[in-house]
Amino acid sequence: MNTTIRKGTSSGKSENIAIFTNNASKFDHTFFSKTELEFVNSEIKKKNKFISVNQYERYVFLQIIDTDKKDNHVVLEKFRRAGDQLTGVLNRHKLTSVCLFSDTEEDLTIAFLEGMALGNYQFLKYKSEADKNSLQKITIDSKKVQDNKINELTTLCEAVYMARDLVNEPLNSLNATGLAKAFEHMGKKSGFKVNVFNKAKITSLKMGGLLAVNMGSIDPPTFTVMEWKPSKAINKKPIVLVGKGVVYDTGGLSLKPAPGSMDYMKSDMAGAAAVGSVMYAIAKQKLPVHVVALVPATDNRPDGNAYTPGDVITMMSGLKVEVLNTDAEGRMILADALHYAKNYKPELVMEFSTLTGAAANAIGHYGIVCMGDCDEDTKKQLNKSANDVYERLVEFPFWEEYDELIKSDIADIKNIGGPIGGAITAGRFLQRFIDYPYMHFDIAGPSFGKSNDSYRGKNGTGVGVRFIFDYVKKLATKKK
Repeated sequence: MNTTIRKGTSSGKSENIAIFTNNASKFDHTFFSKTELEFVNSEIKKKNKFISVNQYERYVFLQIIDTDKKDNHVVLEKFRRAGDQLTGVLNRHKLTSVCLFSDTEEDLTIAFLEGMALGNYQFLKYKSEADKNSLQKITIDSKKVQDNKINELTTLCEAVYMARDLVNEPLNSLNATGLAKAFEHMGKKSGFKVNVFNKAKITSLKMGGLLAVNMGSIDPPTFTVMEWKPSKAINKKPIVLVGKGVVYDTGGLSLKPAPGSMDYMKSDMAGAAAVGSVMYAIAKQKLPVHVVALVPATDNRPDGNAYTPGDVITMMSGLKVEVLNTDAEGRMILADALHYAKNYKPELVMEFSTLTGAAANAIGHYGIVCMGDCDEDTKKQLNKSANDVYERLVEFPFWEEYDELIKSDIADIKNIGGPIGGAITAGRFLQRFIDYPYMHFDIAGPSFGKSNDSYRGKNGTGVGVRFIFDYVKKLATKKK
């Protein structure tokens, strides 16, 4: 992460200062002269929310954040966005550090810092002359913020950075093997175990879906198993995370139409990036929860031996799938991973994938489409975490009637439905490979931004990392 966050106090008169408050009548006046304070108060009366004072040796910023909304998750999001706004101002002024003064509650201060840190992300690896952000150090002066919360925030932001980096990497530098190596590196840094299955192992396991999608590629597939199992885990059965690892998707022989349809398909492994990166955060923070992450990975290309529409593929489970569209490849590789997850007899499986354009078209980038058959209490907990980090969930129906749309004339099931309910039929396809509580999260909409979106930035967003981490953290607290 390119930003250091620490607790402390202002280092002197040359230190840039930022004050943020949700009460314009109670902010700290000590940093302003009488004349400056008159100016500040006049700006407040004009209802200006961001006030900047140039004191020549330093800048002092005052940011007023309204908290008139009753829903706490909406207020938290306001503070994140305000933090991102301040980061933008600091970088435009080419300032390298700032000391923040907060009179708000701890969770609001942490949200502000989170917006600052995530908003400062850049992917500059391939730029010859990079316009690098200047901000390097954030000092927070607040008696309400505990050191462990700063440490946790730093780890979480590091994990989001990792996920964004993976999504932003092009295929010519990150194929399936490279993705697996990235997970191995994360495991070494934070302490979780990583086991990478090569093509021979995948073949021996008869992962027919993963092997079929890989047939058009000159690069081998990988299947990565990541595990964090602390000695005092609070759960007897693990939480299993599954992430779609299609490192590039051309659509295969069902080639995606041009223009614009495959320009950003390096991001088709955003689910894999999310579950691998959150394992880093969970292990680094030593959360007392047994968690496993599974990532099937390959690219999907139309080479000479590529699988074809009309093929019948025998999956790892033994189920036979009629392939009617090779661009519905994500569900093919995920099906094998979901079947493999049965080995763990999991408490819950959470699967993340950029699975369907139908999900993205339905709700855009504003949230995550989800569906599944876990109990209502678990769904409430998932919704609470998703709201708290503002990666909100929209639950689609998971009705059995949709199974009619994926019945095959010649096999057990076909890999696409008809023109309706595309996001749901994809979920119902995956449901055929499970025997445990399951939730499917389709992140096709929010995983990659084609324009800037506050602290989520542009390009890879790292969606899912903060949501999963928050859920696992709350689970640990609830079960103590």
